Amino acid sequence: MTSTIPPRNTPMTFPDPDLMKQVNSRFVSGVTVVTALDGDTPRGLAVNAFSSISLDPPTVMVAVQHTSSTHDCLYRTGHLAINILSAGQLDVVKTFATKSADKFAGLDWTPGPHGSPLLEGSAARMEVEIRERLLASTHTVFICRVVHAEAADIPSMVYSAGRFFDGSALDPLA
Repeated sequence: MTSTIPPRNTPMTFPDPDLMKQVNSRFVSGVTVVTALDGDTPRGLAVNAFSSISLDPPTVMVAVQHTSSTHDCLYRTGHLAINILSAGQLDVVKTFATKSADKFAGLDWTPGPHGSPLLEGSAARMEVEIRERLLASTHTVFICRVVHAEAADIPSMVYSAGRFFDGSALDPLA
């Protein structure tokens, strides 16, 4: 097998955004709500760009679009929370996926050790210290050290092809 490397002066072409949506929809991801305090006001948004980087030391990353109304609050703060939603929190993800002014109205949450909102009923929750902020095109990637973590014995929510699923209802392959 051979590959050809285009000459340096050849303009780069990129796949069409609609094709990229189709490609990305084939990836199954968990569903998270990232939260932080903006002064005394809790802020948050739904994020599916979350990943564990390392277990030792415990390090994770989230990516947030610059145009998000929560982005600037996250960029300024030193800590944030990542709430991994449970299968019973469809109403929560729908709220945090909107531009609502008060996404926390009627929502039960407790402050983490550094004040970040931890959502009640989540499958897992963690508070993290932001260590790096990397600009990546239209997003900021936050590299974070986990300083507090909790997990509940309830199924998580998963997302694929524009739909939400109960993570415990997936058919195992082996």
